[in-house]
Amino acid sequence: MRLRLIAVGTRMPAWVEAGFAEYAQRLPRELKPELVEIPLQPRGKNADIARLREAEGERTLRAVPDGARLIAFDEHGELLDTVAWSRAIQQWQRDGRDVALLVGGPDGLAPACRQQAAACWSLSRLTFPHPLVRVLIAEQLYRAWSLSTGHPYHRA
Repeated sequence: MRLRLIAVGTRMPAWVEAGFAEYAQRLPRELKPELVEIPLQPRGKNADIARLREAEGERTLRAVPDGARLIAFDEHGELLDTVAWSRAIQQWQRDGRDVALLVGGPDGLAPACRQQAAACWSLSRLTFPHPLVRVLIAEQLYRAWSLSTGHPYHRA
């Protein structure tokens, strides 16, 4: 199983790259997420945001490996706790299929991405800056893995 985090946006601040790398390197080889960045469509003064988001979504879906399970992240998605993330990761490992985690840009994820996803998850009912979402997902993957293996990182 390969785990791929496909996120819209490039040239992230150093703190985002460092935060993502910190948690990604803690994960075992079989769960280490591969980060695929999708360039953000240029936004002008009178940009058609829906059209730009659709173009980003098309490029996002092209980056998904054939046969992969898609999990879309959206503020209106299902709220899961750490135990549910841990169970999901264990199921993914048993299943053996690649998993693609999809994160939109500053204007959200394209509807086509949500429609093709096996599940749509939310990290919170709060709105986060899209760069921070990468770090949060990497940390939650690590936390869920630590729970499933009895590692002391997760103390709840």
